[in-house]
Amino acid sequence: MKTVAMFGYKRNDLGKAATKLVRAAGQVPCVLYGGKEHIHFTMYEADFKLLVYTPNTYKVQLDIDGSVFKAVLKDIQYHPVNDSIIHADFMELDEAKQIDILIPVKCVGNSVGVRQGGKLMVKQQKLKVKGFPANLPESIEINIETLEIGKSIKVGDITVSNITLMDSPNNPVVTVKTTRAAVSAATEDAKGKKK
Repeated sequence: MKTVAMFGYKRNDLGKAATKLVRAAGQVPCVLYGGKEHIHFTMYEADFKLLVYTPNTYKVQLDIDGSVFKAVLKDIQYHPVNDSIIHADFMELDEAKQIDILIPVKCVGNSVGVRQGGKLMVKQQKLKVKGFPANLPESIEINIETLEIGKSIKVGDITVSNITLMDSPNNPVVTVKTTRAAVSAATEDAKGKKK
């Protein structure tokens, strides 16, 4: 899994008034937990674009006033009206402890069902996994070559070495849906065979 470097500044004042001032200055109040102590800090909202507005999941090399931590973004809160980021939680990584994290799904190959006129539907863009930080993949590749119209690949059909998939095994991840074009092609094909 790739790593993104981010910089933060330690906070001493944690009250509502101080938090308001932080946000007014274009910064986001954040907390880093999972280590020896909780660290309250701020980061500029613009710095989140590499981490948040992407389909990928990254580890974060977090530099807070010169102290460097390995972490992952665990939770983010947005303003209900203007969608600006108002708070973020980071969890410090410990190479000896497993973590739960969402990993993006990547479809590989050209589905038989799509070639027959079906439509590929990715039901889950990311899957929840559990594993040690060193074993976390950048993405979970799903081979869709043999996926036919009306069929699905479920969580239980996917295996990834050294990590555990946490979603329900019955949840469909990728499906090929029947389209009108596929139905009319099948009807024409059936008529041709009758002749």
